[in-house]
Amino acid sequence: MNRRVQASQKRRRLAAAAARVLHEQGVERTTLADIAREADVPVGNVYYYFKTKDELVRAALTEHGAHLDELTEALERTADPRDRLKALVEAWIGQRDIAARFGCPTGTLAAELDKRDDGVLDAEAGAVIRRLLDWAGRQFRELGLPDPDGLALTLVAGYQGMSLLANALRDPDVMTREGARLLGWLDSLEAPEGS
Repeated sequence: MNRRVQASQKRRRLAAAAARVLHEQGVERTTLADIAREADVPVGNVYYYFKTKDELVRAALTEHGAHLDELTEALERTADPRDRLKALVEAWIGQRDIAARFGCPTGTLAAELDKRDDGVLDAEAGAVIRRLLDWAGRQFRELGLPDPDGLALTLVAGYQGMSLLANALRDPDVMTREGARLLGWLDSLEAPEGS
């Protein structure tokens, strides 16, 4: 394997490790050594790829965005937009144990970054959430439902709320119960007659 490929793989491993460790520990409690250990990379190598912890946070956000893209691309293989939305909710429910321990990966990172004065990285976290909102809005639009962007906001807010409460209460069943409520809500939505 050539050096360029190895370097690319190491950088990707560090970014994936940053996404996991930052989700589990938060930005302020995470050190570069924590990320290096998770990636099985010498700590000195971290500085070669990422000069600052903020660069690692940005790489973690990129990982979250890539994960979202992979998920939504897989969901697009389902013909019916309602089924896509329901599969999204089922994927969230499938992550209930992680949500109960650490919350939503992007949502908790966005909330933590919002406490900073710079307003840069929190906006990048918000952009990942915006992509999810846009994707969900397209699904509701395809269903011919009124106010598709409002429905997308309701759906994503429901997810953020249930993942926050599951985490605060350390109760994965919150995700199961509220996810079932979201699934029922999706089934109840009907396009107006004549659309």
